[in-house]
Amino acid sequence: MTAGADTLPERHRLLTLRGHSVAWVPPLVLLLAIAVLDWNTTSEFRTLSWVVLVPGIAAAICGVRATLVIAVLAVLTFELEDRAWPYQFRTGVPDFILVVVGSALAVTACAVRVRGERRMLHMQDVVDTTRRAVLRPLPAGWGGLDHAAVYLAADSVARVGGDFYDIQPGPQGARVLIGDVQGKGLGAVAAASALLGTFREAAYHEPLLTTVAERLESRMRRHVRYAAEIGRSDQERFATAVLVGFSPHDSPWVEVINFGHEPPLVVAPDGVRSLPLGGGLPLGLGSLGDGLPPPLRMPLADDETLLLVTDGVSETRDGKGEFFPLRERVARALAEDPRVVEPGRLVRCVRDGTLRHCGGHLADDTTIFAVRRRPVRAR
Repeated sequence: MTAGADTLPERHRLLTLRGHSVAWVPPLVLLLAIAVLDWNTTSEFRTLSWVVLVPGIAAAICGVRATLVIAVLAVLTFELEDRAWPYQFRTGVPDFILVVVGSALAVTACAVRVRGERRMLHMQDVVDTTRRAVLRPLPAGWGGLDHAAVYLAADSVARVGGDFYDIQPGPQGARVLIGDVQGKGLGAVAAASALLGTFREAAYHEPLLTTVAERLESRMRRHVRYAAEIGRSDQERFATAVLVGFSPHDSPWVEVINFGHEPPLVVAPDGVRSLPLGGGLPLGLGSLGDGLPPPLRMPLADDETLLLVTDGVSETRDGKGEFFPLRERVARALAEDPRVVEPGRLVRCVRDGTLRHCGGHLADDTTIFAVRRRPVRAR
C-alpha cells in the first residue's frame, strides 16, 4: 500500500492546487518582499539579512528539492542585491556567511523532516493494515444482515485498540460478535485478534451458539497462558463481549449471550428497549463463576435494529462528569426521525451524540455496531 494524496499530512493537502504543490509560493513571495523592502529603505535600515528566514520557512513546508532551490535563490539574492549598494553600505561577509550557513541548515532540516514524514506515513499504513486484519471490512448484506459500524480509537495516533466486532455467516445462520479487551496497546490488539479468529471458525462450524461461547472462553484462557509463558503482563487479561445468533430461514428469534458487556439496545419504530444485563462473567474469567452465561432467546422483528456498543459510548463523560445517556438520546432521535432505526443512520446518530457529549475527547476506544435482518426483497 502506498501513501496517496489522502494520506499526506494536513498542511501538505492545504498547500496544493489542482493536485500540484504550491508550497514554494509563500517562501518565494517572502524572499521578493524582503528584497524589495531592502532596496527601498535607507542605508541605516538594511533588511537584506532577513533572507535567512526564507530557507527556514521553506524547510517547514516544502520538499527537499524546492527547499534547495529556494536556499540557492536566497544566497544569490543576498549577494546580488548587497553588491548593488555602494561599498560602505554593504552588510558584508559576516551576514553572507549567516545566510549561507542558515540555508545549508534549512536544507538539512528539510531532509530530516521529509524522512520523518515518510516514516510516519509508512507506520500509518502498517497500522491501517493491522486494523483491517483485525476488523475486516464487512460486505453489504453480509450474512443476510444490514449492518453499520463505527470504530473510534482513543489513541488518534495508533488508531487501533482492543475493541472488536464481526459477522460470520454459516449453516446455522449469521453470528455476530462485539467485545472489548481489557487494557490497551498491542497486548489488547493481540487478544482481540485471537478471539476474532476463533469466532470466525467456530461461528461457521458449530451448530450451537453455546458451543461458540465455550470456544471463545477457552481461547481467551489459552491466550492468557501463552502471554504469561512469553513473559508478557497479560496474566489478568479478559474481554467483555456479546455474542448474537440470528436463526436461519427467516426465523424471528435471536439468541444473545452476554459476557459482562454493555447490554444491547433494540431500536424499533415504536421505541427503544434494553435487553437484560445477564449474569455472565467476561471471557477468560468463566472459572470464577458458575460456568458460561445461558443464552437469552428473544424475538427480533425485521424492522427492529440491534444496537451494540462498547463502554467508550456508555462511559463517556461531559465537562460536568455526567455519563452519556445512550438510550434517551436514541429514543429522542427516533421520535424526531423514524428513519434512525436504519443501521447506518443509527450508528451516525450515536457517533455524533457521543462526540458532542465528550467534546471530541474520547477517553476509551469506542465501537458502535448496528445490525438487523435484511428485508427479503433486498437479499
